[in-house]
Amino acid sequence: MERSLTLIALFAALIAALGLVPKFDLAFGVPITAQSMGVMLCGTVLGAKRGGLAALLFVGLVALGLPLLAGARGGLGVFASPTAGFVIGFPIAAFVTGLAMQQFRALPIGWAAGVAAVLGGVVVLYAFGIGGLMIMLNKGLLEASGLVLAFVPGDLIKAVLAGFITAGLAKARPASLLSRS
Repeated sequence: MERSLTLIALFAALIAALGLVPKFDLAFGVPITAQSMGVMLCGTVLGAKRGGLAALLFVGLVALGLPLLAGARGGLGVFASPTAGFVIGFPIAAFVTGLAMQQFRALPIGWAAGVAAVLGGVVVLYAFGIGGLMIMLNKGLLEASGLVLAFVPGDLIKAVLAGFITAGLAKARPASLLSRS
């Protein structure tokens, strides 16, 4: 139990730390950041439950006002911005990534982590992000989907990196990969 709590807190901190990687904003206000890779790693390393809880802890800290999102953003105002769907989707994306990782036991760890990261950290996260854009910007599905197309290549690269990082971690410290235990 204590180990799980520590890892949940550590991975919430990892998501926050990845927000320090310099971001850049697209014209409509949604930033490209490394934080979604932290969400992917929560699932690939910690598994569904712990990974989802780590991302939920991160979102809770942001809601309390801690400036943990890229660009030092935090507080309830984040949930009224175009990025609200992405932030709200973090815990579900981490959970789905972890669930997929747990289901893909037949695949080598790197491949399983990469595919799981695409499913949870791209497909699920984009579903929430597009929903948020539709609501906050009063856009239709096609229009909101078009706004996020520029993110796809970068997020696919993050998913590949999550696969490599998870495989490297599994090789260096096999017991630390809780998504496979």
